[in-house]
Amino acid sequence: MVTQAIDKIERAELLKEYEQKKSQLIHECREIFKSSDISFSLKKDTSNLFRRQNEPDKKIDVRSFNKIHYVDPVNLVAEIEGMASYEDIVKATLKFNCLPTVVPEFKTITIGGALAGVGIEASSFRFGLVHETIIEYEILLPDGRIVLCRPDNEYKELYYAFPNTYGTLGYALKVKVKLIRTKPYVRVTHLYFSDPTIYFDTLKQYCHQNRENGTLSFIEGVIFDKTDLTISVGEFVDQVPFISNYKFMNIYYRSIKAKNVDFLTSEDYIWRWDTDWFWCSKHFYMQNSIFRFLFGKYLLSSRMYWKIKNFVNRNSFVRSLSEMKYGSTESVIQDVQIPLENAEQFLNYFQNEIGIKPIWICPIQPYFKVPYSFYKMDPSKLYVNFGFWDLVQSHQFEGYYNQLIERKVTELQGNKSLYSSVYYTPKEFWSIYDKELYSKLKEEYDPNHRLNDLYKKCIGK
Repeated sequence: MVTQAIDKIERAELLKEYEQKKSQLIHECREIFKSSDISFSLKKDTSNLFRRQNEPDKKIDVRSFNKIHYVDPVNLVAEIEGMASYEDIVKATLKFNCLPTVVPEFKTITIGGALAGVGIEASSFRFGLVHETIIEYEILLPDGRIVLCRPDNEYKELYYAFPNTYGTLGYALKVKVKLIRTKPYVRVTHLYFSDPTIYFDTLKQYCHQNRENGTLSFIEGVIFDKTDLTISVGEFVDQVPFISNYKFMNIYYRSIKAKNVDFLTSEDYIWRWDTDWFWCSKHFYMQNSIFRFLFGKYLLSSRMYWKIKNFVNRNSFVRSLSEMKYGSTESVIQDVQIPLENAEQFLNYFQNEIGIKPIWICPIQPYFKVPYSFYKMDPSKLYVNFGFWDLVQSHQFEGYYNQLIERKVTELQGNKSLYSSVYYTPKEFWSIYDKELYSKLKEEYDPNHRLNDLYKKCIGK
């Protein structure tokens, strides 16, 4: 019986190629490390970071580490190189009616990037965060060594410390990830609320009822306004009466209030947010029906939005035109996780002080009882991720609104993802993250400081 998406011969060839790439990488690292004071980072085609980044002395090209070694639909596991995009991973696994247990929202996110950062999705109420779905990973250390990290071997400490360190302890070259079984379609049901208290109570009920053996595979929400709140639940199904398409003229988030029940292919459901970057395509005029019709086939994807954004960031003239359009603004792009019991309090504060809308809601409960060192969450608690990405009119100092959010998240015992701007002082930052442990790991695995310090990398200064 065939149980793998890649046969034994092809798998052996991929493994041979992988070992050759590793040997070349080690050689390249040794050449770089002849100068002890040279720092380095990865050379790659995509990035899903929204914060400033320091340019290192040297970049190591790991773009070729993007292959899928095998998919095993019987044991529900896949072995994948770190630079493989989730777009390619989803295509490969769906051939065998499987998916990674948690798939981040955008096609360009790599599995190594999601492991080094923090990845979530609408299945996180059941399976936790991306790094909890990864069984083991091979890491390129700053001294050129490559080690295998597992929760039960000599690199156990590094296994639990690696997530949320954003490549400052090493880079994942190959990972083994857990899969789930799927069906061809997803039935989506939208529920509507006007009372935040009832909203969060209902969200809790759905998550608890379906965490272990419920029929729902996906739970998320969108808050459009103070009295306009929605929960969307998804379940895999074999047959559907119709199939919706949100890859061109139709916009997914607008459909939430237009249809009580919707049906998508499993692949289209996974990428429902990619076409319009949730709702941020408005900044690229892609929610204008004329522009969408004329240019949508070329521009409607997170990959193109990233290219445009990077072009704007590099071009001072285009940047000045953008500033003329929006005026004096502050970019507020964050995902924060708040314990459910504090979610309504955070929502009220956010609506009064920041005012961005819509807001993406994604419930999360950690999967494992053993906490990950640099992203600690109480495994007995349900958390609510608030995702908000927009510009706020401001005549305050840079970072004013982001700092308000950071302080409120800390006050409410929540977590903030570090993919975007960070304004913590060193004291604030290291009161959240274990500086003693981090310093110990840096001394053990990066004594020459060839990779950036986590705080410096996040602050971007």
